[in-house]
Amino acid sequence: MADADVPKKMKLAVLTSGGDSAGMNAVVRAVVKAGVLRGCETWIVREGYEGLVRGNSVTQTFSTIDDPIADPTARERVQGGKATNLIENLRFGDGDLLRDGTGDHAGGRTLKGRYIVRAGWDDVRGWFAEGGTLIGTARSKVFRTPEGRLAAAYNLVKEGIDALAVCGGDGSLTGADLFRSEWPTLVSTLHAEGKITDEQRKKHGHLRIVGLVGSIDNDMSMTDLTIGAPTALHRICEAIDNINSTAASHSRAFVLEVMGRHCGWLALMAGVSAGADYIFIPERPPHTDPWEDELCESIQHHREVGKRKTLVIVAEGAHDSDLKPIRAEYVKEVLTDRLGLDTRVTTLGHTQRGGRPCAYDRILPTLQGIEAVKALLEATPDTPSYMIGIRENKITRVPLVEAVAMTRAVADAIAAKDFAKAMSLRDPEFLQSLEGFITTSSFYREKMLSAEKRMRVAIIHVGAPAGGMNAATRAAVRYCIKQGHTPLAVHNGFKGLLDDAIHELSWLGVDGWMSRGGSELGTNRILPDVDLGAVAARFQQHNFHALILIGGFEAFNSLLILENGRKFYPAFHIPMAHLPATISNNVPLTEFSLGSDTSLNALVDACDAIKQSASASRNRVFVVETQGGKCGYIATMGALATGASLVYTPERGMDLDLLREDVQFLKLRYGLDAKGKSEGRLVIRNECASSVYDTDFLMKMFREEGKGLFDSRSASLGHILQGGVPSPMDRARAARLSLRCMAFLEEHFAKIQAQPPKSRQASPESAAVITIQGSALRWVPVQEMVQHADMKNRRGKVAWWKDVKDLVEALAARSELV
Repeated sequence: MADADVPKKMKLAVLTSGGDSAGMNAVVRAVVKAGVLRGCETWIVREGYEGLVRGNSVTQTFSTIDDPIADPTARERVQGGKATNLIENLRFGDGDLLRDGTGDHAGGRTLKGRYIVRAGWDDVRGWFAEGGTLIGTARSKVFRTPEGRLAAAYNLVKEGIDALAVCGGDGSLTGADLFRSEWPTLVSTLHAEGKITDEQRKKHGHLRIVGLVGSIDNDMSMTDLTIGAPTALHRICEAIDNINSTAASHSRAFVLEVMGRHCGWLALMAGVSAGADYIFIPERPPHTDPWEDELCESIQHHREVGKRKTLVIVAEGAHDSDLKPIRAEYVKEVLTDRLGLDTRVTTLGHTQRGGRPCAYDRILPTLQGIEAVKALLEATPDTPSYMIGIRENKITRVPLVEAVAMTRAVADAIAAKDFAKAMSLRDPEFLQSLEGFITTSSFYREKMLSAEKRMRVAIIHVGAPAGGMNAATRAAVRYCIKQGHTPLAVHNGFKGLLDDAIHELSWLGVDGWMSRGGSELGTNRILPDVDLGAVAARFQQHNFHALILIGGFEAFNSLLILENGRKFYPAFHIPMAHLPATISNNVPLTEFSLGSDTSLNALVDACDAIKQSASASRNRVFVVETQGGKCGYIATMGALATGASLVYTPERGMDLDLLREDVQFLKLRYGLDAKGKSEGRLVIRNECASSVYDTDFLMKMFREEGKGLFDSRSASLGHILQGGVPSPMDRARAARLSLRCMAFLEEHFAKIQAQPPKSRQASPESAAVITIQGSALRWVPVQEMVQHADMKNRRGKVAWWKDVKDLVEALAARSELV
């Protein structure tokens, strides 16, 4: 990965600033490792900008591998004994102090007086499974002064550092850009005061800066997600799932206060993901005055239809249209006094910040950290300071100043009571999610559509169960009832259809489905061509006007069969939509399927426990087998999220030459560990990676070859990856995509109805799959999807994540050692 045109040994540092968030440690780990791979020296700055100002009052000495290593010959065997940047930056000894929190301990090795610390490859191992930030963070008042920034500049120049990656919120990133803009002046001042030499002034004339957004509020513009926000949403939804059971038991109302001073993302997405009754967010205060009437009317409707529990979520920055704060305690009083509800208040507070990062808050910071290093290496005095963001599934660079300005414009618009502008400055998904929440949480007494526009909508689950199936069904049902459509549940897939297992779903009946895993309707892999004529007869018997298929490759195949069947059966001339839902994420063209995020989180939880066991044994390699069929998505992305050393997938396959190199790599890697301090390591294997070299074979091979250095065990995760509570991301995505499916069905139903009754035919475009491609949602006709499908192996012909395997192994140092 090192480039010939990169200045040798560019020194870059990384710091975390502002409020802590899960995923910050993953950023530090990724920046350090990517920097080493790109031929740089890497440093960490303790305590944010405060550490820059304080600098080092103690002289540091640097030596790598200063302790006995497990195999004294390993260093000479790495790439034929050639000096590599990895070996020169393997470890400097401060990583354990930072991870254990013993850096300021008075006895033995200490970090006292050292705030800008050299960090090597092994110094950050295992960090990204830890919450918060191990290198510390602080809101530095001194750095806000010119004198503080002058001291920070001096400390960087003194250590020879000329590139800085900053992970924090908008205030932290603003400070970073200001620091860069003042840099030439600061360096000139230091030179004039005689604090730096002519050579230092010439060498450090330009400071490279890049920003990564660490914020649980997800309040930064020009990016879909900020580091830490997904984990905070996990914490909130876990709390709500626990509250729901006691709320239903006592028929109580709960008012939950969540963080979000200027941004209602957490409250909104928690409302969508947990099925709340009402939310208060800063960007969109209640329209009515007094708002208490609107709240009570909505809750009263829910109670009248039989709902036993009530959940209201209040963002801490919520207010009415006159900017008067809306507090959780006051909402409780309203519900108690006006509706007579037994109401409780729960304030989650800092529990939202804590805990282990979820899978996405390990993957996203890793990818962004790597991109940050790349941006630093490519930076020139003429390029702007970039903020690393993400749009749907694409890592992006945007000018930092523009992103901060737009973020602050939201707060300014709210302060000016221009709420329409505040909403317009949020990303489109925010508005879609708010509209979706209103649609799925409100009980509409009056139907929105006239009788001739109403449909009988069949909903079928096909294939293996996946997290989010029930959430998608709930959203579709609630939308149907609002519009006047009839939602019809087909139980047990196409087999259930043939058995006439069909019934109408109700608004209240699906109320608790957001948090339910698996498939409430029942699902299997039977396709409609088991008896296509009988399937058509059932369609005609029940007068289906539209169909939603929720499932994986089997659902895609079913849609294809039904579309082809239109040539013979008029009953199939209805709009049909496929919403991909499969843990394998093997539906062609779409980059995400419902259930894949839930599965990744289940894999991360299991592998964290396995790795703990492996590390306790000091020298154990665990071969972990995952599901996924002939698609290696879960194995590959799971390997990235768990820090696995190797990953095997069906797409790449396995052979003896590969296995020989992998054994050599593990021997070298364990040989370079400090003696007695080896790390437990993971090898992830997809269940279909090879029909010959199975999991048991790998385990026995590693055990045999690793004698004296490492042992080996195996674990098969199996159906654990399918079960459990759906992740908030899968729930929110399910609701969003399901509502898009309903809009699609309505559009094409209207087109079909506009045709003469005796010659109505559905166009090929009316049987389509909703896909996530790059930064957009796209409808793809099923016949077009076939061109992109590997029907034999049940996966797409092109996988966007195919290069992640190389990245996983690069971050494990395989590419550097063999």
